Amino acid sequence: MTPNRKLLVLPGDGIGPEVVGQVLRAVDWLARRRLVSFDVTEGLAGGASWDKHGTPLTDETLADALAADAVLFGSVGGPAYDQLPFEQKPERGLLRLRKEMDLFANLRPAMVFGPMADSSSLKSELVSGLDILILRELTGGIYFAEPRGIEDLPDGTRKGYDTNLYTTPEIERIGRVAIDLARRRRGKVTSVEKANVMMSGVLWRETMQQLFEAEADGLETEHMYADNCAMQLVRYPGQFDVIVTDNLFGDMLSDCAAMLTGSLGMLPSASLGAADPVTGTRHALYEPVHGSAPDIAGQGIANPIAELLSFSMALRYSFDMGEDADLIDAAIDRVLASGLRTRDIMSEGKTAVSTEGMMDAILHELDTVS
Repeated sequence: MTPNRKLLVLPGDGIGPEVVGQVLRAVDWLARRRLVSFDVTEGLAGGASWDKHGTPLTDETLADALAADAVLFGSVGGPAYDQLPFEQKPERGLLRLRKEMDLFANLRPAMVFGPMADSSSLKSELVSGLDILILRELTGGIYFAEPRGIEDLPDGTRKGYDTNLYTTPEIERIGRVAIDLARRRRGKVTSVEKANVMMSGVLWRETMQQLFEAEADGLETEHMYADNCAMQLVRYPGQFDVIVTDNLFGDMLSDCAAMLTGSLGMLPSASLGAADPVTGTRHALYEPVHGSAPDIAGQGIANPIAELLSFSMALRYSFDMGEDADLIDAAIDRVLASGLRTRDIMSEGKTAVSTEGMMDAILHELDTVS
């Protein structure tokens, strides 16, 4: 048995506990079949934490997150918490985790399993086997920079304004993550901004180009305007490997790319911090893109695949277990090819299964592919 890896599990709200519970079955499978042990600690976040502690994230849970090798997150929020003060809403717990762990790099894959190609709004030949990664800077830019606000003007009208601000160190550190990811993937980085109309974009392009010249030897690199990138994503998405961009454009482009897959609810994400200068490890949080889906919570029909793929990303990026991540991805592909579907991805001629039924089938295929 290999040494324990510290995994903090925060199921959260809505369907979070259901899908996280199923993924823990895969953690157990790895211990039994691959002799890989995880030191799993479970905590509360979001509405679940508010219900018990009166806060969406306790200091103790934050300390556990900072001490963990990776955090596996479910989802937060729901109608029951809509009337809470802004600073106490469930989502603030997740935002505090991101801030205190300094999770500046958001990884949003857009993957299309072969059996799901017909679910995309694009022609299947354009998306079948699609595997691109959008890397979004998560802690800077227009969502955080000052000045910002809304002001009353002397003539009785109002103005609202925001500032898009980046420094060279912020750009360099997200660029280095992009370079590292591209070396693990297919070797191409596309840096995206609006240098034609925004000064922050000019700095972004200049800084990225200097970084590429200094540190991206052997990789294919390019620059692209954000509007052109959006067009190219729906024209020919297979041209991309790693797309690195700022907070605002990353927010937009990742949602655009996600919908190319035809199934937003099946997509994972990861948020990474800076590498430790001594150990090289990073704080990391992994979560599905889908929300808490309170309308189906407790019914046993939620799709566990996005949560499982988030765990697969944790294996790949936090635990250096790429072979095991490949096993999980292959098992999911085989189950989808067999025609099994949860309700959110159901289509004519396929067989409906429950949350537990989907994981049963994936674990069976894991036994087969391993």
